[in-house]
Amino acid sequence: MANTFSALKRVRTIERQTAVNRMRKTRLRHQIRTIRQLLEKKDAAGAQAALPATFSLVDRSAKWGIIKMNTAARYKSRLVKRLRSLAA
Repeated sequence: MANTFSALKRVRTIERQTAVNRMRKTRLRHQIRTIRQLLEKKDAAGAQAALPATFSLVDRSAKWGIIKMNTAARYKSRLVKRLRSLAA
């Protein structure tokens, strides 16, 4: 266990940051799950309306380091691909 003041402070800081990261990752997963469910229901209008909010959250998650940049690009690409196939 850490026994210096600076190490104890780092432990407290990391605990707070871990809680924030967990919340952000959960919010990202819920948003992606929501848009995937809309696509499965073949609700193109609802999915189109949810797309900007989802893209925004995916991009911010990549910026924060919750997911990697390539993962964010892959998520966005696959969602748009499914939406376009649904609209066609």
